[in-house]
Parts: sequence; C-alpha cells; structure tokens
Amino acid sequence: MNHQRVYEIAFVGLKPGIHVYEYHVDPKLFAHYGEQDFSNCEADIRLSLEKNNSFMLLRFDVGGAAEVNCDRCGNKLQLQLLDEFKITVKMSDEPEVMNDQEEDPDVYYISKGESHLYVGDWIYEFINLSIPMQKMCGADEIGGPQCNKEVLEKLKQMEDEAKKTTNTIWKGLEQFKNLE
Repeated sequence: MNHQRVYEIAFVGLKPGIHVYEYHVDPKLFAHYGEQDFSNCEADIRLSLEKNNSFMLLRFDVGGAAEVNCDRCGNKLQLQLLDEFKITVKMSDEPEVMNDQEEDPDVYYISKGESHLYVGDWIYEFINLSIPMQKMCGADEIGGPQCNKEVLEKLKQMEDEAKKTTNTIWKGLEQFKNLE
C-alpha cells in the first residue's frame, strides 16, 4: 500500500464523536522527507480525532525511540520519544486564505468540500518536535560505556587550555571595573 494512503483519514462518513487511530511509524515515512538528524526511528502514534459539525480536534500522542548522535561526544544515543500535540481543523470556503491569515499554528483550515484528511505531515513534524534541541546523555552517564572517551578527553584538554589563556583584548579595562 502507498505509504501516503496509510495516513489519510476519510472523515466525511464519521459520526460526531471521538475516533481513535493508531499508527506505527518506521524509517520508511522519513525517506519521503529527505535526510534527518536522527535514524532508526520507531514510533507509535495514537491519534484521537474528535469530530464536530464544523471542526475536528486532533490529539497526537507520540511514543517511541530514535537514534541520534550525542552533541557532546558524537556517539550514537538512543533517545526516547514521548510527547503530545493538538491541532484544530476547521472547515472553510477559502482555506488557503484562512491558513495564511491564521496566527495560531495549532489551527488549520481545509475546504468544506474535502473528504479526506492527510495526517502524515503532522506525524512527521510532531516526531521531529519530540526530539530535543540538545541531544546528550544524562549527567550521570557522562564517561560511561556509551561515550567516546577520546572526544571527552580532548574536550577536557581544550577546557583546561582555555582557562590558562588570558585574553589581552580586555587588558587595561580592569581599571574601570569599580567606578562609581
């Protein structure tokens, strides 16, 4: 089955109320979007869609794991994904205009004539947002078996050298420190 069709929801025939969809995301989804900052992502998404007459509330629960490079030592690090996101989808006669004017990023407009809702882009985006900006092992794990000890040693050397070196740019400004 086409990977795009898996993430389509035919909402027209749904009765008002809450409908639950579950998706297992593997690396095939990310191939469509190009190179990522992570690899081997396996995630489970639970989507609760609350259908109302003129709008839908979507709640995405993201869980799973992805492999990233540690920002400190560069070794592979298994990162747990756990997050929740909400989107409100509203119906409109002019969805392009409304989406351009809408300031809230959690509100999205679709045409009143639409019958399917594609959630694959949101799933991709929410998995990316579940990965923190700084990807490092915990403070108690530094120097552990997962860390690259050579890189950590080099960082320690560079830190020691930086402390020893005095910056001559600021020399002479010390006389102005405690002026009243």
